[in-house]
Amino acid sequence: MCGIAGCWYQNSERRVDELEEFARRMGSVLSHRGPDDSGIIVFEHDGLALAHRRLSIIDVSANGHQPMISSCGRIVIVYNGELYNTAGLRTDLETAGRKFRGSSDTEVIVEGFAEYGIENFVRRLDGIFSFGAYDSQSKSLWLGRDHLGVKPLFYGQF
Repeated sequence: MCGIAGCWYQNSERRVDELEEFARRMGSVLSHRGPDDSGIIVFEHDGLALAHRRLSIIDVSANGHQPMISSCGRIVIVYNGELYNTAGLRTDLETAGRKFRGSSDTEVIVEGFAEYGIENFVRRLDGIFSFGAYDSQSKSLWLGRDHLGVKPLFYGQF
């Protein structure tokens, strides 16, 4: 179990300290879902903040810390779940030239998103999950979950 949260102010100027505080408060509400680690990332000029609470199960090292940034720096992800086909996806990505720092399924997803695009790679995921992924090049935020909806994902637009 982990917890993910975020806020995106597309048409409103927010200071970095405001965005950090929003993310910190949202993450603290989810502390029961992830007591082992927490993290936030803020894209001030894009008005975006993402928060993560971690229950460390796979790759309990710092290499599994989230929010996680792809090796090329383009994609940022907050993720909750478990992939069943991690090994095969990782092998394909290594063949494509992607390098890995750790052994988490989160890293496989973020590198896959960076290599093949979010919309294309998400179709290859087999497991139970929810995620928020930000493409800093196209300035697009993607929210997704497994087809059965096992992992929670709620959003609102105000």
